[in-house]
Amino acid sequence: MNTKTSKTLGVIGLGSMGMGAALSAVRQGVPTWGFDPRAEALQSFEQAGGKAAASLAELAPHCDVVLVLVVNAAQTETVLFGEQGLVAHLKRGSVVITSATVDPALPPVWERRLAEHGLWLIDGPVSGGAKKAQQGQMTVMASGKPEAFDAAGDLLNAFAGKVYRLGDQAGVGSTVKMVNQHLAGVHIATACEAMALGIKAGADPHQLYEVICNAAGNSWMFENRVPHILDGDYTPLSAVNIFVKDLGIVLDAARHLKFPLPLAAAAHQVYLSTAAMGLGAEDDAAVVKYYAALAGLELPAAAEAEAQP
Repeated sequence: MNTKTSKTLGVIGLGSMGMGAALSAVRQGVPTWGFDPRAEALQSFEQAGGKAAASLAELAPHCDVVLVLVVNAAQTETVLFGEQGLVAHLKRGSVVITSATVDPALPPVWERRLAEHGLWLIDGPVSGGAKKAQQGQMTVMASGKPEAFDAAGDLLNAFAGKVYRLGDQAGVGSTVKMVNQHLAGVHIATACEAMALGIKAGADPHQLYEVICNAAGNSWMFENRVPHILDGDYTPLSAVNIFVKDLGIVLDAARHLKFPLPLAAAAHQVYLSTAAMGLGAEDDAAVVKYYAALAGLELPAAAEAEAQP
């Protein structure tokens, strides 16, 4: 069903999440502009019915709402306030949705700076992975002033399955996302550790996966990530380095709060160790390779490959 709106959406960052969000909006009939520094991403988006912009300056004047789905806080700040940033080109009254996982102290600062230019901010981190982004079913953890949500209208629903309004102040959305990343990071590291333990003890990894998916020890991350291990496919949908960053944010925030996080700290060290092996750019399920290296394990794909004539 098409989203009934006269507003135009812009999406900055056409990676696995951003491309999915942008194409979901296109499918719902929302006029959608996209920008990414990679020419192949722009070409792919344009071929799918979107409008590709060669620069932020070209995109911004057309858009009422701009979704910024870049990697980190530094990239977000460049997009917003850099020499060619959005603040110089957006119409007054436009809304910016910032969706990178960042320190929750940053969105209130961005909100104040954007307000000086007559612009609204929604602190709107997302979750759900590339698959849900492609389906228009991401979860948005949003906070911001009521006027910002009023100005955005229904456009959040063009790319999200669930939009949670968590408060009237920027920063609350990023706080909730931080908690989500704490859980996600620990769950992935634990899933990899558990699979390595089972393989070391002699369990068939495919059977182990099936049983755990139907038992009390299952988690969304176990069910989602272990197939990468079983297939030997570490193409980065979410890289190891993402959790080096995100659990670092979690631990920094906890330090300021003087709150202990022993499980997050242990998981962070596992991601750091995996990155130190040169695997930081691989899928986060590559954490299992860290355990395999420690224990001398042969992972499923490698064993199957050697069995072939």
